Amino acid sequence: MSEKSMKKQNVLGGAMVLVVATALVKIIGAVYKIPVTGIIGSLGRGYFGAAYNIYTPIYAISMAGLPVAVSAIVSKNAALGKYRDVKQVLKITFPLFLVLGIVGTGALLLAAKPYVTSVGSPLAIYSVICIAPSILFCCIMSTYRGYYEGLSNMYPTAISQVIESVGKLVFGLVFSYMVLGYATEQIEATGSVFGFVVKTEADEAIVYALAAAGAILGVTLGTVFGAIYTILRHKIRKDGISKEMLVNSPLASPRKVTLREIIAIAIPTAASSLVLNVTNFIDTFMIQSRLETVVERNYDTIMGLYGESITAAGIAKENIDTFLYGAYDTTLDFRNLVPTIMMTLGVSAIPIVSAAVAKRDYKTVNGTVNTVFRMTMLIALPAGAGFFALSEPIMNLLYKGTEGESGIAIAAPVLGLYGLMMAILTLSSPLTNLLQAIGRADVPAKSLALGCVFKIGLNYVLIGIPEINVKGAVFGTAFFYLICIAYNFAVLKRETRIKLDLKTVLVKPLISSVLCGGAAYGSYAFLSSVLTFGDPASRLNGQSLACIISVGVAVLVYAISVLLMKTLVKDDILMLPKGEKLAEILEKYKLIV
Repeated sequence: MSEKSMKKQNVLGGAMVLVVATALVKIIGAVYKIPVTGIIGSLGRGYFGAAYNIYTPIYAISMAGLPVAVSAIVSKNAALGKYRDVKQVLKITFPLFLVLGIVGTGALLLAAKPYVTSVGSPLAIYSVICIAPSILFCCIMSTYRGYYEGLSNMYPTAISQVIESVGKLVFGLVFSYMVLGYATEQIEATGSVFGFVVKTEADEAIVYALAAAGAILGVTLGTVFGAIYTILRHKIRKDGISKEMLVNSPLASPRKVTLREIIAIAIPTAASSLVLNVTNFIDTFMIQSRLETVVERNYDTIMGLYGESITAAGIAKENIDTFLYGAYDTTLDFRNLVPTIMMTLGVSAIPIVSAAVAKRDYKTVNGTVNTVFRMTMLIALPAGAGFFALSEPIMNLLYKGTEGESGIAIAAPVLGLYGLMMAILTLSSPLTNLLQAIGRADVPAKSLALGCVFKIGLNYVLIGIPEINVKGAVFGTAFFYLICIAYNFAVLKRETRIKLDLKTVLVKPLISSVLCGGAAYGSYAFLSSVLTFGDPASRLNGQSLACIISVGVAVLVYAISVLLMKTLVKDDILMLPKGEKLAEILEKYKLIV
């Protein structure tokens, strides 16, 4: 392969690969989590969420920083033609990832029992044990993902994500369904299951805990297959660096120099991830703890608010806090949907910006930053408006007539609030990636630490108010990210002297999004009153069709509004696949600037 063929992808070209993969992953994830929630219910989802909440920070501690460091350093060296250094980065980081993966898995297993006991969900320990090995395999995958991302080849990351997700879907659904079916049969036949005697409603919680563990075991098996793919991919197809490129490359820097360079980026990046995940861990612990206190001290108030849902689900008093948290955790699938997809913009921007900084090409830096911000707002704002306008119809469409139906009344208002905050939640991650790309990986850790103080304080106060309860977590989260964005952007602007085009980055997308949300709300209100066929107790009725059509109407209104207001920028269109032809058409009708 020639050096010319190694030319860097632009930020949108690389992002498009990851966006498509992430969209597929999210679709598969929805196909996974929606029926899983339907199988294990909000109570089982509470155990499922509790396991993820201890897994996430330990996973982040195990591997945070290294993928970003690998991507940034590989990109910089490739831009300067130092391909021996590129190869050396992989040789140094793979053993590090392997050790960190083993340590992370061991740490999670050791922390399992103290954690589940402390959060008041001792039955979640089975889920924690099942997910622990995935840390090792995720670390192996991340070695190769960071390496190829640094070479602006997003395909290994994209394909491994899809493989991981498909494995999770297939095995997670099969195991959770089999465990629940077997447990139900055993209880009916013998009054016990897996050695647990089941006499009361409270005892039945073990069934959902084991079913949740079966679902999570699918997650681990997905990471196993993803790791196998990345290893085989590198051995068979290599990395595109030819012998000629290596011969013409200068000698590699001493390993100590490369290692110091990796550490210089990895440690502050890991610190940022550590602060964020510890914050989320404390946040989760606090939400569950405060809910337990609220239920205990204000039982009548909580029953007045959610009594119908709690009674319909047959939840014992001692499990109400887990039930409420499980309903809240259901909304996180939607809250994280757009931020996860748009995170790809930041990931694809790292090698572009790192290479531009190495060449002191600050025009490219400015253009890339504007592209990242503009595309983030173009997606996050209308998505948030849609979630706000259709929160309850969306929840009904997905969970009506399933075990998860009892949590809809709790989850829908939370989802609506997260819709209002969507732009704030989405922008944080790409902004962090941009700082990492310019060599200021230390900044996010500081902003996160500052935001953490306010988040914990707000959550403690707001969740403790019985009338607000779990919705208080939304406000704490939004304020947390708002502080981080303000701090990080101030530093980014100072370091790069970027100038944002606020008209195309914020004003026009915001106006179009308001129209989008209004179209969604209005069309659903009209259609739901007209389409009255079907069983109201199931998802197969006119209300569901009205929701689907309303989404389509909202998308159409938004697209027309964006084009008529000339929100799109020609330079961004040119970066897309077949962008020249598309830009030519839009320019002909004067629909871009």
